[in-house]
Amino acid sequence: MTIKTKLENALKDAMRSNDEVARRTIRMALSAIKLAEVEKGTLLEDNDLAAILHKEIKSRKETIQEAEKATRLDLVEAAKADILVLEKYLPKAMDPAELERITREVIHEVGATGITDMGKVMKALLPRLEGRAPNDQVSHLVRLILQP
Repeated sequence: MTIKTKLENALKDAMRSNDEVARRTIRMALSAIKLAEVEKGTLLEDNDLAAILHKEIKSRKETIQEAEKATRLDLVEAAKADILVLEKYLPKAMDPAELERITREVIHEVGATGITDMGKVMKALLPRLEGRAPNDQVSHLVRLILQP
């Protein structure tokens, strides 16, 4: 079952159980997925869907930081609740040691020697991760390994 199917089923369940937080959060996620599908002109793969969910979570984390600065605890709690809902639909997170091992393998395979080869590495690496690690975390790791 794809992530999108799981989200659609969860939306129906949230509507039946009057779970306002889950309903609102899942609707926003499905809306972001639909927008990406329209822009691409085709249905998305699970790793693309996971990337969208990671992006949504990242957005909520930024909201939490801004809301804490403004001492808006209501917004902090709402964003944390959204994150908990979204994380249920992501693939199991990859172990950091495994992520580093795969990253080093890909760097070796593409023959990357410096930070200028980061694009080649990311292009080869992201499909292998299948959405099990946020893109910003992967990018940071690649940058750390490639820098002298």
